[in-house]
Amino acid sequence: MILLYTSPGCASCRKAKQWLKDNDLPFVEKNIFTTLLKEDEIKYILSRCENGTEDIISTRSKPFQALKMNIDDLSTKELIAFIQKNPSVMKRPIILDERTFVVGYDDDEITSLIPAKLRAISSEACNEKCPNYPICGKTRKETADVGKVGHLGV
Repeated sequence: MILLYTSPGCASCRKAKQWLKDNDLPFVEKNIFTTLLKEDEIKYILSRCENGTEDIISTRSKPFQALKMNIDDLSTKELIAFIQKNPSVMKRPIILDERTFVVGYDDDEITSLIPAKLRAISSEACNEKCPNYPICGKTRKETADVGKVGHLGV
């Protein structure tokens, strides 16, 4: 199941939500301002970050600026409490499932949410006459490139 963390008035969040709907991908939307994020939920999101807190914390946000300390100096418990009290410090949207983690809306990155099985079907079924060919064709090329790398043993 795809989790979509959003906020009202966020254009990127609306784009991500519409993209998921357009691609018939089921998701659960969580508004970070109306839903209190649980400690375990924040820990899970943080565990998915490849670059630490900078993946999800907006250093330009007012609450972050008011913190007047290095976020790395906070303990995990303090960081979680800070995020719970100030959800606006989170970048948005945050989209994740079991294997994919995407922050912000990016036309290229969001396609990674399409299951591999569907990408394989699209590579066989989609052609230039398909209205979705710009997405399918790109997915097909990326899949082919990955196959070439694996085939060469690189």
